[in-house]
Amino acid sequence: MKLSKPCALLLCALPLLAGCAVGPDYVRPTVDMPSAYKEAAGAGDWKPAEPRDEAAHGDWWTLYGDVQLNALVQQVAVDNQNVRAAAASYRQALAALGTARAGAWPSLTTAVSASRGVAAGATALRNTDRLALAANWEADLWGRIGRNVEANEAAALASSADLNAALLSAQATLVQTYLQLQVNDAQRQLLEQTVDAYRRSLQITRNRYDAGVAGRSDVVRAEAQLQSVQAQAIDLGVQRAQLEHAIALLVGKAPSAFSLAPKSDTAARLPALPVIPAAIPSQLLERRPDIAAAERRIAAANAQIGVAQAAYFPALTIAGALGYQSDSFSQLLTAPNRFWSLGPALALTLFDGGARGAAKEGALAAYDKSVAGYRQMVLAAFQEVEDNLAALRVLAEEAGMQSLATGSARELVKLSTNQYLAGTVSYLNVASAQAASLSAERSSLDIRSRRLIASVALLKALGGDWQQLH
Repeated sequence: MKLSKPCALLLCALPLLAGCAVGPDYVRPTVDMPSAYKEAAGAGDWKPAEPRDEAAHGDWWTLYGDVQLNALVQQVAVDNQNVRAAAASYRQALAALGTARAGAWPSLTTAVSASRGVAAGATALRNTDRLALAANWEADLWGRIGRNVEANEAAALASSADLNAALLSAQATLVQTYLQLQVNDAQRQLLEQTVDAYRRSLQITRNRYDAGVAGRSDVVRAEAQLQSVQAQAIDLGVQRAQLEHAIALLVGKAPSAFSLAPKSDTAARLPALPVIPAAIPSQLLERRPDIAAAERRIAAANAQIGVAQAAYFPALTIAGALGYQSDSFSQLLTAPNRFWSLGPALALTLFDGGARGAAKEGALAAYDKSVAGYRQMVLAAFQEVEDNLAALRVLAEEAGMQSLATGSARELVKLSTNQYLAGTVSYLNVASAQAASLSAERSSLDIRSRRLIASVALLKALGGDWQQLH
């Protein structure tokens, strides 16, 4: 087979032309990084951030030392439906990448056909049977296919980061919900202990009433106080049921098929706060998968600019065919009926009503939008860390003060009870002291709950277990 001279020269030049790619090469956008966290003194060394979400985050939830919690979190990666949906989206992105890569290869098709008609310049009808193998390949002279592959690679990496972000979010939500449930059980345990104490106070008041040293109003007040606390204990059941249902959803189960029995001595079993260093280096922000996804979408948008620009240049396609064609099917596969063809086709759009210009402007706008979204996400990440550092700092101070208030309230209950038994004060003093003590105890548990929730939020804001980053 002998090629014409123009075809031969063109084919020889293809290796040189294929290296050309229009459009800007990707450069990661700059982001203004603070020198230190406002809410943490001595934030340590800082350096320009790069996504490192692929680094192992570690089992950060084990910092809370709860075996039951560990088992539940492990189920999230397997059974959580949002995580499964993110995994499916990642597989979809990989499939799109495979499609884009396939564009760099020739396509090969085969066809068998039979037709009846009149050939040009003839009057008689004739049958035509055809068996052909056709190949078609587009030379990527201007990098359109390469830029498209580049965009899909970046999109696949962004989808992978989305999967990590969905998993981290579900894990953090589960840990927070589980800790809230444990605090709920601790609150109920406190109320049950209070009910026992109020029952004893009611019995003492009744005995004094029977002895004629206390009025009926004291008995009624003691009964009302007891019944009020019993009602509060019952009311906690609503929140507990909802928290249990939320955990069931996070581990991919129906609420009717899931339950968590209250632990004994729950208050003593509440986890201690994990030790998270106040000086947090900026590289921990590199671990956030949502930031990595946003940055990789910028790379995809940048590559799409090249795809849009390549539309201004001619497209070179080389097509070839090999097969048999005959008027008689019985003689189809014989040497005289064999045919072949090979040749290039150069196509250039001369007028499209501004479609290519609009496509390029759209690609540029999409790039600018992704850059702004990335920078906003980085700022929001810093805000999340600052918010939770501030929460932990302020709540630690509040917990110290509340501990003093709780101790004072307990002492007041003892003093008021002794004074009442001595007949120097009315039962109203005892009831007021007991109510203040219960309020202080519940406030202490509430602050402890908020500190635990803030610690989980901080670990999530940092992208996982800071101990695993080196």
